[in-house]
Amino acid sequence: MNRRDFSSLGLGLVGISAAPLAQSQAGPVEGTHHQRLGQPRPMASTGKVEVVEFCWYGCQHCFALEPLVEQWLARLPPDINFRRAPAAFTPQYEFHQRVYYALEAMGELANVHRKLFNTIHLERKRLTNDAEMVAFVTGLGLDGAKFSETMKSFGVATKARQARQLSEAYRIDGVPALGVQGRYITSAAMAGGNERVFQVVDHLVAQARKTLG
Repeated sequence: MNRRDFSSLGLGLVGISAAPLAQSQAGPVEGTHHQRLGQPRPMASTGKVEVVEFCWYGCQHCFALEPLVEQWLARLPPDINFRRAPAAFTPQYEFHQRVYYALEAMGELANVHRKLFNTIHLERKRLTNDAEMVAFVTGLGLDGAKFSETMKSFGVATKARQARQLSEAYRIDGVPALGVQGRYITSAAMAGGNERVFQVVDHLVAQARKTLG
């Protein structure tokens, strides 16, 4: 979902078209299946290959990709550091960005992340304001007042600002997108579909490992 599609909240998956991933010994093609960034971007860790998913809870494409993200994470090697950076193109994006970091700060992200996606896209509940979100987390047994307070905290504001800066550094203009080692960017649109995007990510991780020495 790109910047101009921000008003859509999970109203059906649109087909993604792109050049099919080359099934040759050469593998993914730079400039087609992924892009190399002009300057390396900042990373949160050293000594590991970093993979960043840029996403938004309201994005139907992110929701469709999530099962594949989970499958990929289930086989994540120890030398890869994975993190998400929720996008903030519009106030709707920014709200869900703060939700993400509030849940993370409360230690509840792992428990709530998929439930939040499902509620928005399967139950068609938009969850785009404080009252709706407090009701949602309270229904899951969380402290609504603590959640609301955490949403407004300095720590969440700092994480949100850092995510925006990272998105700008990677020049992200749509989600979902995946950055690798501050050097490469790919997406389902570039790779030729959700099923192929992690083939490209694995290829880029292998390339990035060569730079670790």
